[in-house]
Amino acid sequence: MSAVNDTNFNSAVFLLTGIPGQEKVHLWISIPFLGNSVILFIIKTDPSLHEPMYIFLSMLAITDLALSISTMPTTLGIFLFNSREISLNACFAQLFFIHMLECIESSVLLLMAFDRFIAIRDPLRYASILTLPRIGKMGLVCVLRGVAVILPLPFLLQRFQYCLSNVLSHCYCINQDVMKLACSDIRINSIYGLSVALLTVGLDSLLIFLSYVMILKTVLSITSHAECLRALNTCVSHLCAVLLFYMPMIGLSVVHRFGEGSPPLLQILLGYIYLLVPPLMNPIVYSVKSKHLRARIIRVFVK
Repeated sequence: MSAVNDTNFNSAVFLLTGIPGQEKVHLWISIPFLGNSVILFIIKTDPSLHEPMYIFLSMLAITDLALSISTMPTTLGIFLFNSREISLNACFAQLFFIHMLECIESSVLLLMAFDRFIAIRDPLRYASILTLPRIGKMGLVCVLRGVAVILPLPFLLQRFQYCLSNVLSHCYCINQDVMKLACSDIRINSIYGLSVALLTVGLDSLLIFLSYVMILKTVLSITSHAECLRALNTCVSHLCAVLLFYMPMIGLSVVHRFGEGSPPLLQILLGYIYLLVPPLMNPIVYSVKSKHLRARIIRVFVK
């Protein structure tokens, strides 16, 4: 392993880790772009889909697209050209966008849980509560929160000299990976990173859980068994999206914090799962579970 010893900050580089020579993998990377673009196109062009649930879905698709774009240059660079070097400034910029978009996606999933709760708890007032201006304000708050809590991360990392190693564990930069390579005291970064995770992803997941507790309580009060199942069925897609987002994130965080002796290949594979699975599977899950959306997609491709 090469190291960055007493180098000038601007000239130092990190080395990304991936599985080079897998040229066909760019086809898999392109699927999230195609799937989410189709979802956005269908929702934009079909007025019957201009409902709160589908507007929130379009917000999720935009976030997934942006996340894929933020990691695509380094991922394709390794796969296609075996180019592993990335400058520190570029690395810090990439990790800012990755973590900001993670935070935004977590917020969007929380809004989608709130959407399902309102639709089941108070269906008659659903459209009047979740108006388009109100949804727009919610989306703006999600973006502002993501920027505000993640913006300090690159500046905190810029304070360090990186003299231990310059080899990262993934094909993209994330805070917990870069932080380990510093030869300075990283306690402030660790505390801040943990605080951000608890106040964003941790709080969002707790509120999503509480939303589903209230949804379940409401559904169990429905006397009709068929109506009860129909109400629960409207939540299946969102539950799948929540699991697809949080499970890889938790797995990757556990490996970084407690898996010091874990095989490097495990970290690489978890990194790919964390990067590709949510943007890849979310359009599929919603297309399969939403008859209305599926019918529109079929109609477009049949034409």
